[in-house]
Amino acid sequence: MNLIIFGPPGAGKGTQSNFIANKYKLFQLETGKILRNEVKNKTELGIKISSTMNEGSLVSDEIVSKLVEKFISNKKHKNKFIFDGYPRNIPQAENLNNLLNKYEQKAGLVLKLSVSLDIIKKRISGRSVCSICAKIYNEYFNPANNENHSCESKFLVKRSDDNEKTILKRYETYLKKTSPIIDYYKSLNLLYEIDGKTEIDQIFEKISHIIGSLET
Repeated sequence: MNLIIFGPPGAGKGTQSNFIANKYKLFQLETGKILRNEVKNKTELGIKISSTMNEGSLVSDEIVSKLVEKFISNKKHKNKFIFDGYPRNIPQAENLNNLLNKYEQKAGLVLKLSVSLDIIKKRISGRSVCSICAKIYNEYFNPANNENHSCESKFLVKRSDDNEKTILKRYETYLKKTSPIIDYYKSLNLLYEIDGKTEIDQIFEKISHIIGSLET
């Protein structure tokens, strides 16, 4: 079964994607990571992507589509994808549907992690990473202390963009871009909404239950 997962910044989408991919042996197709790999490997497409980014422009839907098709056409991953970060707009959603049909596949489930803006602010603004051990902590939900962190507190650092202004902008962008796509998948009866404010294990248990009910 192919899955698509949505969620605003700080919703835990990446964490749940990893859990799903590992448990159900799915290929996690994260478009951002794929784009970075193309640039890093200096492929012909990667050079075009790098040039576009250097100009301050967004990578076109056409380029992203070519990258996505390269993976969808691989029979090794047939009907074993979890799409993370794609599609981002209606044309991409329609294109994905066409690509899946082309290679005799389909999207079987679309998950939306719903989290309030207040919780997202705390999850992102309270986040810090240890520059020594790389462990991630949160001053609101999982603060570093003598029991769970052996490095000195001075090594805990925050990302420069983990501030309220940036968080609000990213959240508003997410709502603006994804609302039409959510409605699109809802009209196809593929959408399941998950409460993303509960514990990580509880969220994954709910997702597993949904997947299990569709497989039987």
